[in-house]
Amino acid sequence: MKQKKLSIPRPEYPRPQMVRDNWLNLNGIWEFQVDAGLSGEERGLYQGGEFSQTINVPFCPESKLSGINYNDFLRCIWYRRKFHLPGNWRKMRIFLHFGAVDYEATVWVNGEKAGTHRGGYTPFSFEITPLLKKEENLVVVRARDDVRSHLQPSGKQSPKWESYRCMYTRTSGIWQTVWLEAVPSTFIQSFRLYPDLDRGKVSFRVNINGEVEGLILNTKIFASGKKVGEREIPARNWLFFSIKLSEIYPWQVDKPFLYDIEFSLKERGKCQDKVKSYFGLRKIEIQGEKVLLNNRPIFQRLVLDQGFYPEGIYTAPTMEALRQDIELSLSCGFNGARLHQKVFEPYFLYWADKRGYLVWEEYPNWGIDHSHPAALKIILKEWLEVIERDFNHPSIIGWCPFNETPQNQDPELIQIIYRTTKSIDPTRPVIDTSGYHHIETDIYDCHNYEQDPEKFSSSFEAFKKGGQPWRNDPENQSPYQGQPYFVSEYGGTWWNPHQKNNKAWGYGKRPETEEEFLERYRRLTHALLFHPRISGFCYTQLYDIEQEVNGLYTYQRCPKFDLSIIKKINSQKAAIEE
Repeated sequence: MKQKKLSIPRPEYPRPQMVRDNWLNLNGIWEFQVDAGLSGEERGLYQGGEFSQTINVPFCPESKLSGINYNDFLRCIWYRRKFHLPGNWRKMRIFLHFGAVDYEATVWVNGEKAGTHRGGYTPFSFEITPLLKKEENLVVVRARDDVRSHLQPSGKQSPKWESYRCMYTRTSGIWQTVWLEAVPSTFIQSFRLYPDLDRGKVSFRVNINGEVEGLILNTKIFASGKKVGEREIPARNWLFFSIKLSEIYPWQVDKPFLYDIEFSLKERGKCQDKVKSYFGLRKIEIQGEKVLLNNRPIFQRLVLDQGFYPEGIYTAPTMEALRQDIELSLSCGFNGARLHQKVFEPYFLYWADKRGYLVWEEYPNWGIDHSHPAALKIILKEWLEVIERDFNHPSIIGWCPFNETPQNQDPELIQIIYRTTKSIDPTRPVIDTSGYHHIETDIYDCHNYEQDPEKFSSSFEAFKKGGQPWRNDPENQSPYQGQPYFVSEYGGTWWNPHQKNNKAWGYGKRPETEEEFLERYRRLTHALLFHPRISGFCYTQLYDIEQEVNGLYTYQRCPKFDLSIIKKINSQKAAIEE
């Protein structure tokens, strides 16, 4: 059943790298109830009872788009809605999917518990086939969220009642699409792909759920509609195979070619399940102090993107808004972004794939006490889910599980997560903890917000002459060992000339004129761009967020400057690209 476009929020198919036809979007108006006393289960809210409000899913209750716009702490909230299954789904297996629910979600269907998931940034699903009725069905969701617990990663969500400094409005409950999917008794559950540019092939690991005897998996690859590879093999629950490509088109920053994939699970020639996807043929590797994309040195001209929206908070109001943020960055001459303290929506990565936009994926580790005995279990579980969801995106060129960890961090926690990430994905570099206290890392980065261009440039002078690079805290981190060196936060220059209060902020002394800002930007950026041993930068930041006014755009995505000047500065050839 191909779903008709309905007047519901975020109507697009929610999983762009694994597309099926049989699905039903459950976004829109749900019943809603705040459970301040955490007593909803005792009161039987999962079975029925009164719900006093309605909410527009998938927008969080703190947002304007939700219709609730409530900004105090919400430790427990409930959702409820009814649905009917399409008639042709009766003999199929039905899964209920959630893009993301912050933080602990428990789901009931027709009064029976379907399951619980912990983690505010990753998708989950439950098979609900045995819980369904022929006619009307009821789904109830309880979301628990406590950013003050120190036991849940929450990124930049404020632990205070108000937003302050670089901490912003919270997101509780459902904040990505809720949807139903119908699959046959045996179906393609997941796949992972490994592009091999040098050998002109792509390798696959495919997981098939169900009884596989007598089934065949057919995999076809297309380039602009032309078939350039195919393989057909007997199905097993786990399959590993490669396909040679007859035509080679690399995925590049300036020309991001994407191949299309079609998986078909067949029995006696008849298709039982079909999944469509895509991939980019590209290679990321490190050679000495350089990062190479497709065997050529690349300077990472990145911008910090935190993924906040004035009316939707964590959730973009439309899929187009996700694409627009990438276009805004490209208009400034950046070739990618550091996705900061948030796991972004899948469609942001989809547009990054389409536009040839390099991204570093980062885990929102702020909010959790790294010294707590449960920290490893909490972080590792969700981080593995992040990698599993996004592994196949060519735009992701590196993983970063931590940001600005405290001086008293547990080095074993950092090292275990780093080494686990490397064992799961040896194809990408990993930064263990961005900025402050490296333990074991593929790329050595720092955060430097010095606003005086002369002092900023002099910080890296010794490194230019063969000495050690500038480090945030040399006494409490591992020594530099010849890795690529990356200034992953700089700038952050305060620019809000119409400010009338003292809440808004940026880094350093505010420039007095627009010309002074642009000259500071030029000199800070030149210090990195023309340094022969620096492999990239990340400017803070693309747009303002609430009280933080150091963006190149306002929070409403209006440009603050003549962006052609910014683009001209950023687009110059870097010394390391020579």
